Amino acid sequence: MYFFYYMIQYYWLVIIMFKYSLDNKRYHTLNYYLKNKFNDKVIKISLNGGFTCPNIDGTKGYGGCIYCSKSGSGEHGGNPNDNLTTQFNKVKEVIEKKWPSNKYIAYFQARTNTYASLDILKEKYEEVLKIDNVVGLFIATRCDSITEETLDYLEELNKRTFLVIELGLQTIHEETSKLINRGHSLKEFDDMVKKLRERNINVVIHIINGLPYETEEMMLDTIRHINSLDIQGVKIHMLNICKDTPIETLYYKEKFHILTKEEYIDIVIKQLELLREEIVIHRITSDPDKDSLIEPTWLLKKFCLLNDIDKEMKKRNTYQGKYAN
Repeated sequence: MYFFYYMIQYYWLVIIMFKYSLDNKRYHTLNYYLKNKFNDKVIKISLNGGFTCPNIDGTKGYGGCIYCSKSGSGEHGGNPNDNLTTQFNKVKEVIEKKWPSNKYIAYFQARTNTYASLDILKEKYEEVLKIDNVVGLFIATRCDSITEETLDYLEELNKRTFLVIELGLQTIHEETSKLINRGHSLKEFDDMVKKLRERNINVVIHIINGLPYETEEMMLDTIRHINSLDIQGVKIHMLNICKDTPIETLYYKEKFHILTKEEYIDIVIKQLELLREEIVIHRITSDPDKDSLIEPTWLLKKFCLLNDIDKEMKKRNTYQGKYAN
């Protein structure tokens, strides 16, 4: 009798705490969100549209953000020397060996993917939307690189496909933003989130934990701020120190603290506790290129890190949104 009572209590807690997860994780997984939206396994295909960035070409600055790799976060995407359809099919062929699927999302990942004329954007976006079984479009960009005419087009596009705009914020702290050469203000960022949401466009925000000299409280403040915005998703990254980047030089010169795996896990769990439960967690760790990564090397064991986060959340009996306002 007692056994059945405790089993009922256990499953009741699972339903309440893990209602946005298919695999007993204690946070709102992207896998859960897409499976429920499309009633099928959906795979993201990362593409390189050959875009540059206003923080590289001199419009806002030179050299990009100090942590940005030569590929502009496109290490796991297609070859920019191929056209987008060829890129898509090549990446799809590799990914489907592990995760077969009938539905796909085209993900413009490398650099700033709205930083071009409207004609060029339309040409690139419409090409991939014509590919069979592409049900959505994810576009990674900056808040200062979406014009009003592009907003009009995105609003129209949002009526035809599942559209998500990913905005890189990284931190709300202006002193850190200057150090990492972000090139835009928090107000610019918040204003663009508002403009996108006024057009009913889904917004996902990128943040980075472990930026130079940031404290745990500063990282939590970043989460508190974005939790107050009308957003639909978050990507949480750990700072990568990669070869041939300005942050590599800064790291060797000043030896600022790199978060340990244990520190990162602790901070991420506290951030999840602060986030509203309906916000989708698109990423909870970085996925660096092993040949270019200098620190932290513990990032190379991605699945071990994910498992450790799960185990620690279970140990603490906690879950996303536990302390959300």
